[in-house]
Amino acid sequence: MTPRPDAPSSTSPIGAWDIDASPPQGTLTSASRHIVGITTEHVLAAGRGRERMFSRAPNGASIAGFGAAAEIFGYGHGRVRDVAAQARALFSGAVLDPHAPASAQPRLFGGFAFRDDFVPDEAWSAFHPAHFLLPHVQFTQDADSAGGWLTLSALAAPDDDIADTRHALYAALDAHTARISAQTPGTNHPRARTADVRFPMDLSAWTSLVDHALDEIHAGRIIKVVLARMCELRSSAEFDIAQVIADLNTEYPECYRFVFEPRPGHAFLGATPELLVRTQGRALETMALAGSQARGATPDQDAALAAALLASEKDMREHRLVLDALLERLRESATALEPGQTDVMRLRNIQHLHTPLHATLRRPAAVLSAVETLHPTPALGGTPREEALGFLCEHEPVTRGWYAAPVGWFDAALDGEFCVAIRSAVVQNARAWLYAGCGIVAGSIPQREWDETGLKFRPMLRALGGSTPEVKTS
Repeated sequence: MTPRPDAPSSTSPIGAWDIDASPPQGTLTSASRHIVGITTEHVLAAGRGRERMFSRAPNGASIAGFGAAAEIFGYGHGRVRDVAAQARALFSGAVLDPHAPASAQPRLFGGFAFRDDFVPDEAWSAFHPAHFLLPHVQFTQDADSAGGWLTLSALAAPDDDIADTRHALYAALDAHTARISAQTPGTNHPRARTADVRFPMDLSAWTSLVDHALDEIHAGRIIKVVLARMCELRSSAEFDIAQVIADLNTEYPECYRFVFEPRPGHAFLGATPELLVRTQGRALETMALAGSQARGATPDQDAALAAALLASEKDMREHRLVLDALLERLRESATALEPGQTDVMRLRNIQHLHTPLHATLRRPAAVLSAVETLHPTPALGGTPREEALGFLCEHEPVTRGWYAAPVGWFDAALDGEFCVAIRSAVVQNARAWLYAGCGIVAGSIPQREWDETGLKFRPMLRALGGSTPEVKTS
């Protein structure tokens, strides 16, 4: 049997949703002010002990917030649409600051578990299959800007006087500005190594898992499947999330850096190179990112490794599976699809094959509609989609939680930006669980895939103060 290419998504085309918003439980209102002298890193530090969120794009634009003015959950197969319906209800009838630009208006931050039937385990006890927060305190900052917009939001009860609520928010802006200005963001100082680093899966178990996947590939039941493994850290002190982000901002400016902390001390964070989708009206952006190689020790060696990656039949085949799936899933919804040139994206310790993709949609669409259509791409699940996900459900020993899933934000217009949460960790006070994966296709070699996941662990291991994957296994 010859496996078929990735089938079109079983979901509706992007923008084809017809969702009735449930009645709002109150009126969302906000007050905003332009502030000079603080940054999103100041806001992240100020939010310690509260719900927190942070997002910085490779272009430098960033958003941070803390506290929860509103919270949205979704469960089961319809979780993405449930979130969209609740968001429409939340934003309908909102009384927002008329003097603030669109970029300063309240946004919902959060994401989804990799699977819609996700059941939280010990590591993911504070997370839901779909979970979004609208922060009480939000700060947005453009790239290279000396200031940004501070926005306070509240959900007024039906019998509250909206004018009084807005007056209270404006009055509170001064106090929040003073508190945030007094914060010291992460300083990128060296820190002690974590006390314990553990890799639950050893090379022998990994080899067996990869060989099983290769058997399925050779039998024609799947073309590609993405396997993941986990690393556990235990520290003598609670991890400093603001400090970790400071390190990631310094070391991985080419990546999307994010934090989602729905409960104090329980945070999901990372620095991912992969954009899942960005929408603004009819404009949509995504990318194919698959195929990996280490960086070289010298410029000449680095260039040679990049050339070898571009010339690799196995890596280019894996990359093309992702690009073809994106094109297929978007074709019905778009009037134009424009793949860019395939190049090499270079990060601090690894490089990837990368193809940007721009689309013009037939009509404006909610970013969540695109999330539902695109997730998971073959870069994180496999192809054909259902067969690969079935293999993972049956054989992968890792509970992925939110790893490799969509994480991001969207606004009242339901436009937004979601990255793919790889190079990530879930932190629970003084413990952390890190995840790394790689695509298995015909020609994959278990030892090479093991080494690749080792490279992918390094960003978060370094930021969390851990040692390299070769130090200890169990």
